Amino acid sequence: MTGEAWDPATALEADEALTRERLAELVGDYAGIVEASEGSNADDEHDPEGATIAFERSQVGALVAQAREHLAEITAARQRLEDGSYGTCASCDEAIPQGRLEARPTARLCVGCASRSGS
Repeated sequence: MTGEAWDPATALEADEALTRERLAELVGDYAGIVEASEGSNADDEHDPEGATIAFERSQVGALVAQAREHLAEITAARQRLEDGSYGTCASCDEAIPQGRLEARPTARLCVGCASRSGS
């Protein structure tokens, strides 16, 4: 940290910008994989490269879904910021330590509740 006060709104804004940038890259990668596979007459099941293409498409598709889910988490965190519940654990109603929020600005659970829930 640079000595400046940590601001959750700024952290969420930066997180959103990075996530949107990553999402755009992933969507481009996915489109490229789909386009490359459409250009061939390959049957994934019988083509030695087919399984690789299907795996790549599946992997990038999962990363796209994960990035979109993270954007939804950012939106939810901004809503909590607006309604005054940001920084309060959604499970036990205790304050979420600032260190956790700095590491995970979208956190809705304190460390104890997150570890109990597996989040």
